[in-house]
Amino acid sequence: MARICAITGRRPVKGSIINRKGQSKKSGGIGTHVTTITKRKFRPNLQRIRVKLPNGGTKRMLVSVKALKAGLVEKA
Repeated sequence: MARICAITGRRPVKGSIINRKGQSKKSGGIGTHVTTITKRKFRPNLQRIRVKLPNGGTKRMLVSVKALKAGLVEKA
């Protein structure tokens, strides 16, 4: 099962963690330098909930919390 919101289509996106070393120029150093860049994923906050469908039935779906808070989904 893909980790994708059934309502908004939110999915994991790629990003990176950037590690820096050194003292910033602002605080009297010669500047910071990038030492490593590590790949990572930003995952949406998905919850498996029972959703009321327009025809009156219910169905379990993976829904992002952002969609729940916005009122795009009605919990059964």
